[in-house]
Amino acid sequence: MLWIKALHIIFVASWFAGLFYMPRIFVNLAMVPADSHAERERLLLMARKLYRFSSLLMVPAIGFGLWLWLSAFKGYAGGWLHAKLALVVLVIGYHHMCRSLLRKFEQFTNTKSERWFRVFNESAVLLFAAIVILVVVKPF
Repeated sequence: MLWIKALHIIFVASWFAGLFYMPRIFVNLAMVPADSHAERERLLLMARKLYRFSSLLMVPAIGFGLWLWLSAFKGYAGGWLHAKLALVVLVIGYHHMCRSLLRKFEQFTNTKSERWFRVFNESAVLLFAAIVILVVVKPF
């Protein structure tokens, strides 16, 4: 079971690395001047590749997490686990929202400012911190 836990942590950390960096690319895309086509295309290519790679990392992260959940918690584990699972659902939504935002940049329909993307970027850090605290501290 320790191998499964270690793999889960590795894939979650790697997945979050992508979620931390992708909105940063969006900040840069929002700042690109309209006449800078090469820079825009380079950033879009980076975002597309990062999204695909992050999606590949998300699958085993969730899979190993489900394995741990189904094998380790036969009974009631506490409210912390329910809160953690709710936050995981939010992280999955955040991941898919990144895809939606990427599509808006690809279609020239983005209406959000670079400031909005900076705040969006920090929300992944807050989700990650909350999940880690729930798992380690188990406050309730």
